[in-house]
Amino acid sequence: MSMTSQLRRFDYLTWPKAKEAANREGSTLVWPLGACEQHGPHLPLATDNLFAERITKKVLERLPENKPIWMLPSQLLGFSPEHESFPGTISLSAKLLLDLVMEVGKQASSIGFHRLLLFNAHGGQIGLLQAAARQLRVQSPTMAVLPCFLWSGISSLQELLPLEERQVGLHAGLAETSLMLSLAPDLVGQERPCDGEHFSKEALATPPKGWSLEGAAPWAWLTKDLSDSGVIGDSRASTKSLGKELEEVLVDHWVNLLTSLLESEWPPVEGSQL
Repeated sequence: MSMTSQLRRFDYLTWPKAKEAANREGSTLVWPLGACEQHGPHLPLATDNLFAERITKKVLERLPENKPIWMLPSQLLGFSPEHESFPGTISLSAKLLLDLVMEVGKQASSIGFHRLLLFNAHGGQIGLLQAAARQLRVQSPTMAVLPCFLWSGISSLQELLPLEERQVGLHAGLAETSLMLSLAPDLVGQERPCDGEHFSKEALATPPKGWSLEGAAPWAWLTKDLSDSGVIGDSRASTKSLGKELEEVLVDHWVNLLTSLLESEWPPVEGSQL
């Protein structure tokens, strides 16, 4: 771990340093959130957590040391009921994860932090964390809450990933397998599955017009509805070089967003000096 990473770890601070950090103008906590869930026969259960934690560290290492931002310990267990039919998945209930966010957020606010960024890498809990953020904002009105998803809002992904993978490569496909080959290649198995709705389940291959797995008119699918391997997508073309490109795009995107956030007085909250 680099010296910069150590300086950014909230749990490595002493209590006087934690108080000092929270009292700084624009003080921000980033909380990486992942999941412990099946990722096919070739990726580890901790895939989402590893992505959230390692991308967060790389982003924070790129920010100037004087910026008031620190990282909470990552949250490994998440809300993953869609994957429960596959061994290895350990899923918290929606209520438990909601309560966890509320408890941690309440205490971060009471210490004095101005912002809490929920940096999530598990697509199955995006909506839940958005609801938790809104409820936390009501409970702790002096702290801004920003629920973010690792892969969201990055237009340059269309230059790196084919259209079909962007639309239906939802889990352990080309993007996740390649990124893991870049970040932790020793955790990637030899298999390169191709599975999921558009690949192996012909009866489900064409949803009615206007409907889809995700998007404006989604379906609350379970992985077993779509896949025998646990993969939803095509990992066959995955490479370390593609993963490195994805890593660079992700880090650059979040460095830019956090830099603009830390240099701003946004968002406004009750009683804030921002």
